[in-house]
Amino acid sequence: MQTLRRALLGGRIHPSTPQLRPPWAIAEESFEQRCTRCGDCLSVCPTRILRPGAGGFPVVEFGLGECSFCGECVAACAPGALQRIPGESPWQMVALIGDDCIARRGVECRVCGECCDARAIGFRPRIGGVALPELDVMACTACGACISTCPTQAISMETSQ
Repeated sequence: MQTLRRALLGGRIHPSTPQLRPPWAIAEESFEQRCTRCGDCLSVCPTRILRPGAGGFPVVEFGLGECSFCGECVAACAPGALQRIPGESPWQMVALIGDDCIARRGVECRVCGECCDARAIGFRPRIGGVALPELDVMACTACGACISTCPTQAISMETSQ
């Protein structure tokens, strides 16, 4: 409700797409109630991908790098807006390779696959063309390593549910 109210007061009739919260963030409404916007999670992130977003709440910007899932942000979150639950995924996201991918336009590129430690991005050879990227959604950890390295910014994250 607060997000809708904020969007309306900010001149946006429809709220914008929800921003990606740090790993292991609790449900959005509860997150906004608990998060004090202290910035402790931002300051401890070793890869520096956490930034202040709308209203000062922390968001992940994969264009800056990848998440190592170290848990430092969770440990620094005194109000409990971030809660690491054993066996639970940090977020329900997977990478999406869009039409701007230069391999899909006939130019050899495998940067996303080379930086994917989970080996979730592979390349299928084609007769008469360059190999195309294929994503194994079951292997994708949504770390974001592929996003910052993509030369055409063709990769984004989408909700996997």
